[in-house]
Amino acid sequence: MNDTFAPATGIGSLPGHDAREAAKTATGTFEDFPFLPELPARGPGADMIGRTAGMLVELYARVEPSGWRLGDRPGRDTKRARAWLGEDLDALEEFTQGYQGPLKVQAVGPWTLAAALELRGGEAVLSDPGACRDLAASLAEGLRLHLAEIRRRVPGARPVLQLDEPSLTAVLRGQVRTASGYRTHRAVDRQTVEATLREVAGVHEGGPVVVHSCAPDVPFALLRRAGVAGVSFDFSLLTDRDDDAIGEAVEGGTRLFAGVVPGTDTALSDPAGSVMGVRTLWRRLGLRPELLAEAVTVTPACGLAGASPEYARRALAHCVRAARSLADNPE
Repeated sequence: MNDTFAPATGIGSLPGHDAREAAKTATGTFEDFPFLPELPARGPGADMIGRTAGMLVELYARVEPSGWRLGDRPGRDTKRARAWLGEDLDALEEFTQGYQGPLKVQAVGPWTLAAALELRGGEAVLSDPGACRDLAASLAEGLRLHLAEIRRRVPGARPVLQLDEPSLTAVLRGQVRTASGYRTHRAVDRQTVEATLREVAGVHEGGPVVVHSCAPDVPFALLRRAGVAGVSFDFSLLTDRDDDAIGEAVEGGTRLFAGVVPGTDTALSDPAGSVMGVRTLWRRLGLRPELLAEAVTVTPACGLAGASPEYARRALAHCVRAARSLADNPE
């Protein structure tokens, strides 16, 4: 088996407020591919944008009625985001004593961050190419420090960096709305998007980077060119148009993080049924069945922040069982 990844893991967010309980769940369920949980229910600073804003170097953000806005100095919102991340890292360290293997950590990618963070005047960072470059550089340095902290706290871990990019397709298509809501920001050139992703991913020298998006029309080919090792996506949103890109990705060695387990409370099918679509896709693409276990990691479709705690635990355990079914019966 490719020891860079493992058969199943989570996406990132979980319900609740208890960092220790979340870490216990994430590490206990995925013994060979745990992840650092996020608990956005705690409030601003624990949400995905605020958490990543707290990692930025020499850029600071505060909460305004319209969302997160860049400011001149670190305020209470930045301090709160950093304190919660520290609490989560303490809990992770406690439950990974002696662990050796892949360990996934998540942060918002540069383009979703640029679409979500506001400049001082209230417009998105996305509106200013120079501000986008500065934000990407700050994020890259923050991620470098974050990954170093993970290695210090969990010495046996092989960190896997996940960049969350749910707004990536909207950025490429010019569908991100301006502050007024009446217009949209101009589409960003695909080469610029690719180069920035490559730059940010490059901070994880020698380590794998996965890009996650639970939006439709994930740009598989662009992400591959940007050098990512894996693409994480909501499997239910795939269409026949994605077939060629997925086939090329698998043949090129890209890992597919297939989100097959619903992210909100619902009745779960049997594990074999959850991955039936993956097997069907494999046959349609003419890929070798034995490649399945080597090429696919089973995950929830998206984060589980909106699920009940009981369902979240069941959904994560279901991912493990579904991955086992896929490995045991690839055809």
